[in-house]
Amino acid sequence: MPPQFVTPLIVATALFMETLDGTVLATALPAMAADLHEDPVALKLALTSYLLALAVFIPLSGWAADKFGARRVFRAAMTVFTLGSICCGLSSSLAGVVLSRVVQGMGGAMMTPVGRLVILRSAPRAELVRALAWLTIPALVGPMMGPPLGGFIATYFHWRYIFWINAPIGALGVLLAERFIPDLSEPDPGPLDSLGAALSGGGLACLVFGFSIVGRGFLPTPAVAALIAAGALALLAYVRHARRTEAPILDLSLLQVPTYRAAVCGGLLFRIGVGATPFLLPLLLQAGFHLSAFQSGSLTFVAAAGAMAMKTAAQPILKLFSFRRVLLVNAAIASTFLIVNAWFTPATPHWIVMGVLLAGGFFRSLEFTALNALAFADIESRDMSRAASFSAVAQQLSASLGVAIAAAALEVSRAQRGGGVLLTEDFAPAFFLIAGVSTLSIAFFWPLAPTAGDELAGRSHPAPTRIDTLS
Repeated sequence: MPPQFVTPLIVATALFMETLDGTVLATALPAMAADLHEDPVALKLALTSYLLALAVFIPLSGWAADKFGARRVFRAAMTVFTLGSICCGLSSSLAGVVLSRVVQGMGGAMMTPVGRLVILRSAPRAELVRALAWLTIPALVGPMMGPPLGGFIATYFHWRYIFWINAPIGALGVLLAERFIPDLSEPDPGPLDSLGAALSGGGLACLVFGFSIVGRGFLPTPAVAALIAAGALALLAYVRHARRTEAPILDLSLLQVPTYRAAVCGGLLFRIGVGATPFLLPLLLQAGFHLSAFQSGSLTFVAAAGAMAMKTAAQPILKLFSFRRVLLVNAAIASTFLIVNAWFTPATPHWIVMGVLLAGGFFRSLEFTALNALAFADIESRDMSRAASFSAVAQQLSASLGVAIAAAALEVSRAQRGGGVLLTEDFAPAFFLIAGVSTLSIAFFWPLAPTAGDELAGRSHPAPTRIDTLS
């Protein structure tokens, strides 16, 4: 393998470990609940505690990488994540699992944005699209592999192995990071924006937690609404704080860069739809079509093959058609494939289902790669760390929003027919809704200049530009 792809592969492996872990755990929750003598609903804390830790610590990732060095932070993050995984497997109580998941979340919050930052600063610009393409694969493969792997481990082994399989992967990743990942840092990162970290972390934690439990009976509806409102107010307070601070923890002035604004804001909307798919599709196949978790996972896993096919195709496609055209047209195509899922029935031949998921995986992965690259096309080197943190926050929020919107749509559909168990017809409105949200991303891609990102696509070599920041 060429040396320039070793670092992206190490980062992709870390991201795969993180995304796989959450989806595997979701499948194994009933087995964990029985073994720990807890209600399965209570075990949802193992999922939400991880999301809370991500929300709190992701904003700190860019500053930490600048202060202590990207290699050191990435290596420490993998170590913390791996130790948290081992502790989860050793836990004998709900409290132990929840605390261990918080530790995992602290590591996971640093792994992905810092790993992406390493790629952005080390990969040649001509190879950046190909390098970032590696990162789209685990984001799609992990959620697709999770259900069948979780069901297999919980059925034929023990749920604790779900966490212990991370130990050798994490140990190898730490060794490879020490050898291959460059030690990048900023000479003068400045002081930590403590108030901004508290406002952004607290606000994001409330929003992510609130969205993740909407309609699931975990807390009374007024409490969930209050939680979301508190998060929104904290983030509004952060916006005011950021405008008055010289070096805010999340730099909102970066949104004045047209390519970054389009990638982050448009990407947020697009990822809401895509983020809901790993939640909706397995539920449709299992609750609607009455397939087993293993059968469901065997069908949905084919989307990963589409993502793999995109890895080598992204650069030529972007070079031929440009970022703007690809983002516009491909967003519409990928959203259309989300709608096609609404027309699946138990009688639909599996080869048709797999064909749709294969093509859908390709186009979603192509959009991810284009968004990830375009976001940093015009960002100056000194702003890369803050841009990576901000982008990671938006992606985390979009995933939570996607699941919340899809779950709410299912509940409304079920309530309209009088309640009861989920039926196949309950899923169509949810797929149409999330596809509509993803299509709205086109509004942010349309104003892009025709030459946006041309240097990354290999079409031309303009000098990076940036307009004035917010006062």
